[in-house]
Formats: sequence, structure tokens, C-alpha cells
Amino acid sequence: MYCTGICPTIRDSALKARPSPDWRPWDRKATTIRHSRSWFVGYPELASGDGPFTVEDENGPSSVTDPTREETYKFMDKFVEEMGKLFPDAYFHIGGDEVDGKFWDSNPKIQAFKQAHGMKTNQDLQAYYNQLLQKILAKHHKTMIGWDEILHPDLPKTITVQSWRGQDSLAAAAKQGYSGLLSYGYYLDLMWPTARHYAIDPMSGAAATLTPEQKALILGGESCQWAEWVTPENVDSHIWPRNAAIAERLWSPQDVTDVNSMYARMHAVSLELESLGLAHNSTRDRMLQRMAGTSDVTALRVLANVVEPVKDYNRWSDEKGPIDFHAPLTRMIDAAYPESDTAREFSNLVQQFVQSGYKDQAAEAQIRTWLTLWRYNDAKLHPQLQQSALLQENTPVSQNLAMLGAAGLQVLDYLDKGLAEPDLWKAQQMAVIEQAKKPVAGLLLMVVTPVQQLVESSGQASH
Repeated sequence: MYCTGICPTIRDSALKARPSPDWRPWDRKATTIRHSRSWFVGYPELASGDGPFTVEDENGPSSVTDPTREETYKFMDKFVEEMGKLFPDAYFHIGGDEVDGKFWDSNPKIQAFKQAHGMKTNQDLQAYYNQLLQKILAKHHKTMIGWDEILHPDLPKTITVQSWRGQDSLAAAAKQGYSGLLSYGYYLDLMWPTARHYAIDPMSGAAATLTPEQKALILGGESCQWAEWVTPENVDSHIWPRNAAIAERLWSPQDVTDVNSMYARMHAVSLELESLGLAHNSTRDRMLQRMAGTSDVTALRVLANVVEPVKDYNRWSDEKGPIDFHAPLTRMIDAAYPESDTAREFSNLVQQFVQSGYKDQAAEAQIRTWLTLWRYNDAKLHPQLQQSALLQENTPVSQNLAMLGAAGLQVLDYLDKGLAEPDLWKAQQMAVIEQAKKPVAGLLLMVVTPVQQLVESSGQASH
């Protein structure tokens, strides 16, 4: 598996899919100095620390490449030559991020090398390595690209900096004469909603203050999907169709910001992608059927439609015990889409209803239909949840959805009848809502906020 990225350049709107080979089994990220422990199994002489080395099944610290050894550069020369024949793209990504200096600090030979060469910091040592590697890449007609950490005045202006830190870092590189591209805000594995990705523009923030010549150095952006939590079964749904919206953001004028229009077009693109063979819309039901042990997953699908995986890196902290990359990804969190279309549409309906002064009867009817479905779904789903070891952990989520449905229906009834809610009713419902906001089994119930909006609006208007 690879870190996959799409890099639409602002200047020519070209799409380039660049595979990034990796030397560690964990996330398949291109790095030639850190995250290289799997290399040391076969080439222990390249490591800064002592062996023995094994290919680990769990994420964790590892030794780093020894940049003081001549063997390191002989190896890289052969490797770049071999990879260049397989991937003819002009760029070669060296990684360069998250270098843990403790392995250099604890190696007396490396410390002596630094002192002999007047190096004061590990950043100086990394820059030394990058300079020699850049010459190897140039020999093989490759342009060096790496993360923010490779930026150093000793490197030629021909390198390209890829920024995971943001527009300020990207602008700093451009001010020094280096080309760059943005990945901050385009990490698909963080499970952000499409609108949040769409709002990130490489030319905003500090980049907006650059001169025209400096702005020309910002080439575009690249989306990333790290592979810790994906399998061939769910990888398409983790990438698409959100990646299409990121691509549009990068090749569109900055004033194209209408989120509702974006979602409408993304839906059409999603169907087109499906017709081309992508499985982002088709594999979830198969995963649900396997979890349930039956082909009838109607009630389970209702629940799946309103949940999303936890965001950012919160899944790492939610997992119990070490993260083993051989562990099967067969839970509801693995089947859930990164973004719930149902929750977004329901939220829009509630907004429409409230903004109408609670008089939009068509919106109310649709809201009531959704709430009724959720109110009674748990009774249908509960036996299935209890019979499946894979699904039992989702029982509280289903129960919370039922309680939210009941609360929302009560609000509509009070509004329709022009009644004030009973004493303490709102406080009781807000307690239910606060409980439902908490992640369960790595899942977020995404209809909580619009139901909360309904509850908070109760008593404010009558029909």
C-alpha cells in the first residue's frame, strides 16, 4: 500500500498521481532517513542504532539512517537508479519529516563526525545528508521533493518543499526562493468533511501576502491518504469522492467557495466515478452484511448512514492496546463513510425550518420522517447488534439515535400544538444530547447538533 496523492498544479491544471515507496510496513510513506527500520533488517549497516532489527507489526520508534557512512550514499545511488526506471516522474520524494535525533545523539561516531564538520545541530546533519542525496537525485535526473523539515539554506533552489504544516510554512519557503506545494488540510485519513477540505486554499494566509514572483513558486497541493486504517475493501470510500472536491479547490479560482454547489456537483461526480469502477459506494453494505451475518442490513444501514469515524488522530487514542497493522479492519468504524450525507442533509433541513420561523411545512414533514425512522430503528436493530460480536459495541450508538429521534419528535409536537414544554424537559433532553455527543466505538453520531438546535428552539414559536 502507498501514500496516494493527487497533485493538480494551479498553473497548468495537470493531474499527477505519484506513488510514494516506503521502507516501513506501517504507513508506506516515502522517507529515506526516518521511518526506515524495515530497511535495516536487510541492511543493518545503514542504521544509526544497534540491531538486531526486525520488521515490526506495531507502530513505534525506530532507528534512523546513518548519514555519516559512505555505504548509505552508495545504497541510495543504486536505489534511486532502480526506482527511477520504475517511476519516470520528474520528482522523487525523500520524506525528511519526524527525524528523531536521539539515535544520532547516542552514537559516538556520529557525534564525532558532527564535531569534525562543524555541525552544531541535528538539523545541520540532516541538511548534510540531503545535500548529498540531492546530488544523487540530480545525477538520475530527478527533482528532490520533501516535507517542511528539508528546508535549509544549504540546499539548492531546485528542490520542492511539500508542507504539512500549513500556508505560513509554504510562504516561508517561497520567500526563500523554493517552490512548494500544500498538503496541510488535504489529509484524507483525518476523516474531515469535504467542506473543511474545500475551505483550505494554498494561496491564503501568509501566502496571500507574497509577491507575484513568490506566488508563482507555489505549485499547488497534494492530498494524502495514509494507510494505517485502510484495506483494499474500504480504501476507495476513504478517498472518494472527497478527493475530487480537493482537486477542484486546487484548480479553481479562489472566489469559487459555494459549498452547497460543491456538494451537488460532487454527488454527480461520485456517480460517475462509480461507473468507472470505483467501489466507494458499493463495499459498505458488504461489510455490514459480514458484521451482521445476514444479507438484511436495512436497520443497520439506517445507523451507518448517520455516523462517522472519529476525526484527526483520535482513533489512535481510542484503540485498546498496541496498534497491529495485521489486525482486521472489520468494525463499524471501518465501514462508516468519512462524511454522512444523511446528517448533512438533515442539518440543512433543520436550518431551513428554523429560518422559516418554523412555518416551512415541507421541511417539517421531511424532518419528521427522518426522526420517526430513527426513533424506532433501535427496536429493529437491537437483536442484530446483540447477536454479532462485531456489532455489540455499537449498541449505545443505536440507543442514542433512538433517544434523539424521540426528542426531536417531541419538539415538533410542541410546536405544532403551540404548547410549552414541561418543566425540566429541556434540561433532560440536553443531558441526552450531551451524552450522545461522546464517541462510542470510535463513532460520532452526526445528527446530534441539528437535534440540539431543535430542542433549543422549542418554546420559541408556535404554528
